Amino acid sequence: MSFGQDRADDRDRFAGAWRLVRLEQPGADGKLHNVDCTGLFVFTRDGHASVQVMDRNPETPTTAGPQQYSQGGYEASWGTYNLDERTHTFTFHIDGALVRTLVGKDLPRSYEFTGSRLIVKSTRADEHWRVTWERY
Repeated sequence: MSFGQDRADDRDRFAGAWRLVRLEQPGADGKLHNVDCTGLFVFTRDGHASVQVMDRNPETPTTAGPQQYSQGGYEASWGTYNLDERTHTFTFHIDGALVRTLVGKDLPRSYEFTGSRLIVKSTRADEHWRVTWERY
């Protein structure tokens, strides 16, 4: 589904700046653990997005899955996104990123709105992280 076909309701809810509240990644025990980090996710109404996340303690290794999203404790990427309100998913099309292997990739994500919060997870079976964002 192209961005122009999305319903205005979710497009309007996505649009704006989101502050990172919680990033949870699987630890060696397989359970989700909070990562001490800060970040910002920005979505525009016309379908552009940019995300930045900084680990406050980057020397602590994380095991988020097979895809590398950060380098040296910092994640930054931008591009476009498509929403599918029916399935509560969006696809982040990466145009540029600190980790250059991400450039040109489509990253499928599920989303859920809870009050002023946006919860995002990967839809990939091999990734088990969860990010909670709060509207600025």
